[in-house]
Amino acid sequence: MSVTAERKAALIKDNAKSKGDTGSPEVQVAILSERIANLTEHFKTHKKDNHSRQGLLKMVSQRRRLLDYLKNRDAARYQAIIEKLGLRR
Repeated sequence: MSVTAERKAALIKDNAKSKGDTGSPEVQVAILSERIANLTEHFKTHKKDNHSRQGLLKMVSQRRRLLDYLKNRDAARYQAIIEKLGLRR
């Protein structure tokens, strides 16, 4: 259910702005998106897992706040991460 260390390292490498960047909004959004996708798959088989559902809602809210921050700071970076991760349809 959680993101493996290898997958997390790959996400950081793909979305980092510079070497050693692990905390930029782009990296955080990418990791949260991966965790959200994993939990969404989990809920397809465990429909009554309400404790994890609360954690999912918190992650979605955190991702939304990070995206709002990015949109207000730099709209080009916001558009780039949205297109890269395919968040808007």
